[in-house]
Amino acid sequence: MNATTIVTDTGFAADDWTGGFTPLAEAPANDVRSLDLPSDADVDRLLLRLEGIEMIRVDFPNFADGRGFTIARRLRDMGYGGRLRARGHVLADQYAMARRSGFDEVEIDAALAARQPEDQWLARANWRDHDYRAALRA
Repeated sequence: MNATTIVTDTGFAADDWTGGFTPLAEAPANDVRSLDLPSDADVDRLLLRLEGIEMIRVDFPNFADGRGFTIARRLRDMGYGGRLRARGHVLADQYAMARRSGFDEVEIDAALAARQPEDQWLARANWRDHDYRAALRA
């Protein structure tokens, strides 16, 4: 298994992103293809810089830190239409929340992929049906 695994609605996959990532603190004012955002990033400062950014990866330093979900929602509300990836300590139980908040995919390490295999993530892949509103409709 690779060092990292990408989780999407179709299951586990190898990482196909080859553009690398520029940490937000080191990013030039413009002309950046991808960004790595820490969980405490002030995304409002990115408002005029989102155009042309193909990929943003948001760090989840631990599974109890939900600030990344807020960052994703804010980026989507600001009009970001590129690829949005959660990275780090996101659990299979949090996958539906990640998708609903705006993430396209989740990047996990090999240890987490072994502890929470693909079937656990796929059980939450129909994320539109795994929220409180779906339970109320039933």
